[in-house]
Amino acid sequence: MQHYRNHNRGGFLPSVKRALIQGTKGRQSQHYMNHNRGGFFPSPSKEKKMMHKLRQYIVPLHRYERNERLFYKLLIDKLLPVVYTPTVGEACQKYGSIFRRPQGLYISLKEKGKILEVLKNWPQRRIQVIVVTDGERILGLGDLGMGIPVGKLFLYTALEGIRPSACLPITIDVGTDSEKLLNDEFYIGLKQKRANRQGLLLSFILLSTRLEYTEFLHEFMCAVKQNYGEKVLVQFEGFANHHAFELLSKYCSSHLVLNDDIQGTASMVLAGLIAAQKVLGKSLADHTFLFLGAGEAGTGIAELIALKISKETGTPIDETRKKIWLVDSKGLIVSSHKESLQHFKQPWAHDHEPVNELLGAVNAIKPTVLIGTSGVGKTFTKEVVEAMATFNETPLILALSNPTSQAECTAEQAYTWTQGRAIFASGSPFDPVEYEGKTFFPGQVRFVVYSLGLGFIMSVAIRVRDDVLLAASEALASQVTEENFADRLIYPPFTNIRKISANIAASVGAKTYELGFFYSRRFHWRKIPTITSNKCCDVNMEFATNIQIYEQTTPQFGIFVFALI
Repeated sequence: MQHYRNHNRGGFLPSVKRALIQGTKGRQSQHYMNHNRGGFFPSPSKEKKMMHKLRQYIVPLHRYERNERLFYKLLIDKLLPVVYTPTVGEACQKYGSIFRRPQGLYISLKEKGKILEVLKNWPQRRIQVIVVTDGERILGLGDLGMGIPVGKLFLYTALEGIRPSACLPITIDVGTDSEKLLNDEFYIGLKQKRANRQGLLLSFILLSTRLEYTEFLHEFMCAVKQNYGEKVLVQFEGFANHHAFELLSKYCSSHLVLNDDIQGTASMVLAGLIAAQKVLGKSLADHTFLFLGAGEAGTGIAELIALKISKETGTPIDETRKKIWLVDSKGLIVSSHKESLQHFKQPWAHDHEPVNELLGAVNAIKPTVLIGTSGVGKTFTKEVVEAMATFNETPLILALSNPTSQAECTAEQAYTWTQGRAIFASGSPFDPVEYEGKTFFPGQVRFVVYSLGLGFIMSVAIRVRDDVLLAASEALASQVTEENFADRLIYPPFTNIRKISANIAASVGAKTYELGFFYSRRFHWRKIPTITSNKCCDVNMEFATNIQIYEQTTPQFGIFVFALI
């Protein structure tokens, strides 16, 4: 079958292939099971259970096509796991199995030289936020496409009130290195090896494909700015480490760009650390930090922590970095290995003898804060956590990797192995833990990137600066109450997300206004909380709830609503 570009206007999937992918329920199940034999779900019963778990979201996701208000009500109530952790990874991996219709713009390498034309094919003109991926490293799982951009933008609407018509999910298709996908008849992407693949740079072919990828992305960024202006927020998702840092560095001075893993997660983690000062009675400068994972998230968080300490103490950032240690797949990052390190790891190479594994690093460094961003589950072992509890009265443990199966440890393990003394937060949701008659409520590091985005959009920002990320962290930390602290929570509860978001967005807007990185002085940041509360996309909860109740009692009502809209 020829590539979809030959069948349709640029950026959209053809109806023939769409019909092929949708298939029947039985064919979808068989397709899913054929790709899991001897794999992640070894038994038929588990395969059946997972297909049921995924298929139960098809009907509510299908409601998006006929009633947006009802959909976003359902999303907040029931669907966050499928567009966020813990199910999002599985949903993205099986996106073809639950595929209904294209919900975003696909830009293939075959459209090189015509990207502006492809963007103009999108029917909505007033775009405020774009989430774009090349699919290479989504959730650390790799070679996944549209699921994450679509899910992220659902949250921009559900949590922040950004109009759905102002959101544009984009997948940059430069091929795949997965033989499994290349040989899959249901695979909807470009069937060729990735244009950005790594290898011996002496190879002329690899040099030319890397250059092709760089030129393609540059054409895309220029086309976005030309078509939507410099006020549009471009959020990078799921790019491999080397591309993520390169893109952020290259376009931060010419575009409004944001990377959730590098900047959003960093701001959220820093907020928790600022809030924890009231519980621990220590300033950030009094802590020693140890990271497991030295990729986008780990180095991004570390850099923002170092910047915050530098601004608080007046110490040069090169010195504050020395309080932060990173462990990668080869062990503790030390200066004797500096020449062989990737450029974004080099600032974290300190003087120390080599240590090959995490437990040894914990015992050598004696950190007060342990942060996991490795994407590898069960790496905070009992020995590691118990060691943290040995030299800390209240160890601070953040297991940030997603999805849930890849969390470094569970909340129950953290509380049990520290005899209930730990402060714990994670990237994935965990239930409250009962330990020796006391209930512990684990915090969750999530969602601040959407508040950042809202602040940039509402303040008509044109650039993102680190001072703005610090302002967002401080705004979030200020909303943790004494009641939360009593429960050892370092993040406010999710139930107040709209109010929390408005306050963070106002702080982001204020700092953007102060720095002068905004488009027009006609808009004032003080208006943001009011606008967020009253003027953004109204989910209209009462109306949506009434529809939901009526639809449950009247099966044919959905058809009636669809006919009306």
